[in-house]
Amino acid sequence: MPQARIRRELTSGVYFVTPTVWNWYYVFDRHDRWQILADSIRYLQERRGLVVHAYVFMLNHIHLILEAEDTIAALRDFKRHTSREIKANIAHTEPKVLALFVTPDGGFRFWKEDNKPKRIESVKFYLQKMRYIENNPVFKGYVERPEHWKWSSANSLSPIRTVRGSEAQHEQWGRG
Repeated sequence: MPQARIRRELTSGVYFVTPTVWNWYYVFDRHDRWQILADSIRYLQERRGLVVHAYVFMLNHIHLILEAEDTIAALRDFKRHTSREIKANIAHTEPKVLALFVTPDGGFRFWKEDNKPKRIESVKFYLQKMRYIENNPVFKGYVERPEHWKWSSANSLSPIRTVRGSEAQHEQWGRG
């Protein structure tokens, strides 16, 4: 069973995470919703020190390799903010779609709770996940080359600033 959450004692570090839309509904491909995600990530980069190594926005989920002093708080804040913003966007542009995010108790849930976090502890794993992330739109048949997908770190014109793992991190992870 995949780990649902990042353990409190391991909150700092580099992680591969996959926030996914509740009910897997395709929602990001319209009404500037990818921009909402990008703006939220940039805010966390500028004000909370979030470092994004690689990312891709898909239609109903996103993949990130990220690090922060407190990764739990960064993911929580990202999901809380984007949930509110996207809920307002849907209410304004597609009000009937809101019903897809109503929980059995009558609440609203945009993101699934599980981020499927995997701590990155080797160069091999880091590179494997980075390639997986950046090739995801190609695997899905959306584009022919990773760099053609706007919402990806593979695109040199990406609206989100990314960094690649440093040599110091590679040493920390070992050569594995």
